[in-house]
Amino acid sequence: MAINCYAVEDPQIQPVMRLISAITQANPAQITTTFDHDFISGTIVRFYIPKYYGMKQIDKAKGTITVTGTDTFTVDVDSSAFNVFAVPAALWYHARCAMVIPIGEVSSQLTAAAQDVT
Repeated sequence: MAINCYAVEDPQIQPVMRLISAITQANPAQITTTFDHDFISGTIVRFYIPKYYGMKQIDKAKGTITVTGTDTFTVDVDSSAFNVFAVPAALWYHARCAMVIPIGEVSSQLTAAAQDVT
């Protein structure tokens, strides 16, 4: 039995988690989300990568991002020697989805904390 992963595209409380569709093997690693992430450069994020996706080495890693596009950003993590990231063809009921979750921001900036999306 397969499950679908989803995230709310326009939540009232931001920043929020985003599902990951790709991670490059590079320094810095480039992340692609399943839709626009709405993050800002300087946000500190943590990764949650289930074993079914590969690149388990980045699981629970954290880093500061630089936004490169509406659904892409780089993170100050060197993933060049990590296993390949791949979204599995089917996810079973016990599987989690690969996601990135904002956990803070560079304190000299504090622009995300001032965003009001309501």
